[in-house]
Amino acid sequence: MSHQAHRTSRWLPRAAALGAAFVGLVNIASAVTPNIRWRGHLLLQYEPVQAMRVFHALALPTGAALLLVAPYLLRRRRRAWQVAILLMLALGLFDLLKGLDFEETTLTWASAGILLWGHEAFGVRHDPISLRSALWRVPLLGLGGLGLAGVAAWASEGHPSLTKVVRETGDLLRWQPGPIHFAHTIQIHSHRIAWIPLSVHMIEIATLLAVAYVVFRPLAASRTLPGTEARAAATELIQQHGHDTLSYFKLRGDKHYFFSDDRTAFVGYRIENGVLLLSGDPVGSEAAIPGLLNQLQAFAQTRGLKLGAVGASEHLRPLYESLGLRMIYLGDEAIIELNKFSLEGRAIRKVRQSVTRLSKAGYTTELQALGALEESTLEQVEDVLERGREGAPERGFSMALDSLRGDEHGKTLVVLARDDQDAIRGVLHFVPCFGRPTVSLSFMRRDPDTPNGLTEFLVCGAVDLLRDRGLEEMSLNFATFARYMHSPETRIERLLGWLAAKFNPYFQIESLYRFNAKFFPRWEPRYLVYEGPLGLPRAGLAAAWAEGQVWKPTLGRRAAGSAA
Repeated sequence: MSHQAHRTSRWLPRAAALGAAFVGLVNIASAVTPNIRWRGHLLLQYEPVQAMRVFHALALPTGAALLLVAPYLLRRRRRAWQVAILLMLALGLFDLLKGLDFEETTLTWASAGILLWGHEAFGVRHDPISLRSALWRVPLLGLGGLGLAGVAAWASEGHPSLTKVVRETGDLLRWQPGPIHFAHTIQIHSHRIAWIPLSVHMIEIATLLAVAYVVFRPLAASRTLPGTEARAAATELIQQHGHDTLSYFKLRGDKHYFFSDDRTAFVGYRIENGVLLLSGDPVGSEAAIPGLLNQLQAFAQTRGLKLGAVGASEHLRPLYESLGLRMIYLGDEAIIELNKFSLEGRAIRKVRQSVTRLSKAGYTTELQALGALEESTLEQVEDVLERGREGAPERGFSMALDSLRGDEHGKTLVVLARDDQDAIRGVLHFVPCFGRPTVSLSFMRRDPDTPNGLTEFLVCGAVDLLRDRGLEEMSLNFATFARYMHSPETRIERLLGWLAAKFNPYFQIESLYRFNAKFFPRWEPRYLVYEGPLGLPRAGLAAAWAEGQVWKPTLGRRAAGSAA
């Protein structure tokens, strides 16, 4: 994007929307008020009075159309920008030809000039006009609205003649009285048809809004999930550069991929609430990531989307800020340093007691590569994962996989807890962090019928088994707002920590933090990235929907995605 676009894209769409609405209102007011007499007499020397009436009539719907276009200018829609300029040019001409209204013409054409100057600020593209878009939908919507209006007129006064229906329909759509007098019909029927004019006007407005939505809707991202080739390319990049603890989770089956032009870096994302939401940090060569994010921002802007990220790390803050994005603390990732972990000491005695109690009850732990499990064992593991969910919806987007199945997951690790009958009763699933001796927890579930403390038993067993395998760190869990609970620095942070405790029955924020804190981890902060000073609520809701933390209403719409 050029320097001019960077300078104007922030304020011009808002100013253009307000300006278009103001110009539309001024012209509507001009159209419904009498002309200045001396100007009208002067104009009569050049055109007949009937022409003046025609241009006077045209100014009203054209001004109203500008009001309809204004909200789409605010959303930076390119087609709305084009239509607004055409409407303003036409309105300025109508103002001259209906009454030599130089003031309105000057205002209208000056507004069109400003829009032309700031053309790069309106970068949201649209689906091409084709048989699959507005070419057939707009006439169909118009005919549908016209048909409904005609049926409403026909249903009055005992089914009037076709000629009368056509004339009445046209008059209703022009908000003019027609041959059917709804308020003065026979008394027995008046209460049944008096609502017809208002209903026709509502149909007319709804049809116009539907047409505007079809014409000005932004270019849609592809809804097709990545294919085999794209997933293979993503897997290869993760194996080469996936050192972050969240990198591997981009291999979830519900994520879309966006690759840099040279295919040396990519992001995983979903579109929620109008936000192109990244999962963690981009993966790829450091040199390619700035260009990748620039390309991604342009991709989002041309589709009318805001850019955001959940689980972003601190080291990318300068890059996000250079793109005009903002970051806010979201929570802490709990990382256990395996070589420092110990069950000795008073502070960890409750965990030690759980481990001792479960060991005496005959429970054991074992470490296996997922790909080495027999099918019957894998089915037992999946059964524990399902029962451990206890009917709750699956959660996760940036910090968990969605399934154990998949050829690329064969080298991931599972720690299994078996009871004294050798039945699998608890599972931890870990994914690798390439280029560093670290694993990251994906699933942590236990059979609900097992004794309390089995999860702590599993974690401690995993520490020993992973340490023996030569690993040094284990990313355990993500604790939202953890800092506000373990070390708040301000009154606002203390308030947020208090709220986290109050809402714990619904979101288990405090419970998860306290569970992680039992193991004395190192806390690594993660952030939510959002766009614009008012973009935080929008990005926050998008993240909550993606992670499954908040119920998402569905209207039968297909999820949007992206091309790989």
